[in-house]
Amino acid sequence: MDGNLSQEEINALLSGMPVDGAADAPSEAPDAADPGMAASSAPAGGGDELTDEEKDAVGEVANISMGTSATTLYSLVNRKVSITTPVVDMATWDLIVSEYERPCVFIKIKYTEGLEGTNILILKEHDVKIITDLMMGGDGTDVEGSELTDIHLSAISEAMNQMMGSSATSLSSMLGRMIDISPPEANLVDISGLEKQEDISSFLLGRFVRITFRMQIEDLVDSKIMQLYPIDFAKNLYDYFMDSQEPDVPPPAPEPAAPTMAAPSMGAPSMGQSMGAPQMAPPPMAAPTMGAPAMDFSMGMGMQPQMGAAPQMGMGMPNINIQPASFTPFSTDVNAMQSQENIALIKDVPLEVTVELGRTSKVISDILDFAPGTIIELDKIAGEPVDVLVNGKLVAKGEVVVIEENFGVRVTEIIN
Repeated sequence: MDGNLSQEEINALLSGMPVDGAADAPSEAPDAADPGMAASSAPAGGGDELTDEEKDAVGEVANISMGTSATTLYSLVNRKVSITTPVVDMATWDLIVSEYERPCVFIKIKYTEGLEGTNILILKEHDVKIITDLMMGGDGTDVEGSELTDIHLSAISEAMNQMMGSSATSLSSMLGRMIDISPPEANLVDISGLEKQEDISSFLLGRFVRITFRMQIEDLVDSKIMQLYPIDFAKNLYDYFMDSQEPDVPPPAPEPAAPTMAAPSMGAPSMGQSMGAPQMAPPPMAAPTMGAPAMDFSMGMGMQPQMGAAPQMGMGMPNINIQPASFTPFSTDVNAMQSQENIALIKDVPLEVTVELGRTSKVISDILDFAPGTIIELDKIAGEPVDVLVNGKLVAKGEVVVIEENFGVRVTEIIN
């Protein structure tokens, strides 16, 4: 080519159409100083992710909440419960389906006060069977082949109600605001065959926050549980958490009190003679210490009070009015103090009952001298009632009886 452009090429350039040979040429980079151009070139969807700082804060909140829930679960199953530090990441429904065992139990918890939103707790079906079996008085070992019934779902809902209720109490204390939840809803879900995940919750259609915990219940359960949050719920939780971590604004410094009239000190002008700076009262004297030398509190006025000496009135010491504290008496209304919890839920929990004949204390040398025929003297007198203990706590006293060939105890007194 001769380097000149034809009229058709010139018209194409003026109309913004590409010319031959220019389609593969790199376009001119936008001006970085133009904020409009920078904003238009930025990828969309930045609000659909959590920053590392937000993930750390949400994980800290979840860690404290689930720690309280583990304590509550321990009281329900009477077994040691351990829940490890959570891992926070972003997830989608397809990721949940590919990684989690099915069918599983979805427990939906809705916040009714303090926080707005819903979160979902996912437990494995086998874990739910063990937990509910322990709650009903079983040992959690004979659950293979059993079917998960409405009774199991009702029991796990009650357990989650108490666990998440204690978690809401911890959140209230942590965030400085009243937080409450509605009764949880538990459903057995086959996630691989679920066609519409919005039937569970609408936030499962997009990306959401996943918090993964490892839960152990002695040697019965060693599993993974998950808690799912909407992204906006997690961001609000982060904002509330950061607001609660801000230091309180210190109160304004109190205005200096008006100087009080004090008795004139030796060698110092009285208040009536000079209206300058008020006289400084000597510091309070500490309690006497054995063997400690007397301390010199002289303020350049010839006074040297000794340790243990009674303060003299009129020497600059403040006149303190001391009165006994008064407290509001506790209410004696027994009905108002009765618990409203469902005691029927734990009626089948086994307790260890021990009958104690008496106790004594021996040194190691006496123990080593024990032999067949050795008589150990106890702290009980013959014929005195024996102690009945439940889980190590004294609850009653009774007398020993013989039933056929077995010993027994007839309860004679209930310890209140």
